[in-house]
Amino acid sequence: MSSLQFNAVLLEISNQLSAEQLDQIKFLCRDMITKRRLETIDTGSKLFDALTERGRLGADNKEYLCVLLREVQRHDLSEKLNRFESQTGSTDNQPDDEEKAKLDIATEVISENLGKSWRKLGRKLGLTDVKLESISKRHPTELEEMAVELLKEWRKIRGAEARTEELIKALRACQYNLTADKVEHKLATR
Repeated sequence: MSSLQFNAVLLEISNQLSAEQLDQIKFLCRDMITKRRLETIDTGSKLFDALTERGRLGADNKEYLCVLLREVQRHDLSEKLNRFESQTGSTDNQPDDEEKAKLDIATEVISENLGKSWRKLGRKLGLTDVKLESISKRHPTELEEMAVELLKEWRKIRGAEARTEELIKALRACQYNLTADKVEHKLATR
């Protein structure tokens, strides 16, 4: 996603926030932004600048803003940010077709077998706690969907470097050997 496209989405979100919602988000950010700076913020775009300066917002770091938007009951804007990201996803940063097929098989097997321990695998794969919490809130009662989202996020982060071997290694590191064996078996018999 280009910087211009990302900023355009942020501007659109800023324009759709009410003054009350902006105040609520500012309240949620008071531990990271000084009181003096918060007093000067009167638009969403100024708040987004402050979050960017503190490393909490960027084209590759949207999770924190998504959480803030959901906290002020603007799930629509959070989804807009997530949807925009998926619509503009670059296809040149993807594994080859063979590896994609293997990753799809692995995703299917893992999502069917992972269960409540999906966060442990997410941490082993390098996802942030904010991203894991975001996944949890999107699918609070559906463990399989949480696992699918987790693997989708990991694939997005790893891009062309995503490999099934890395998933199997992470499963074994988490002591999910049976699931790792099932992935290997399914890949061998495809």
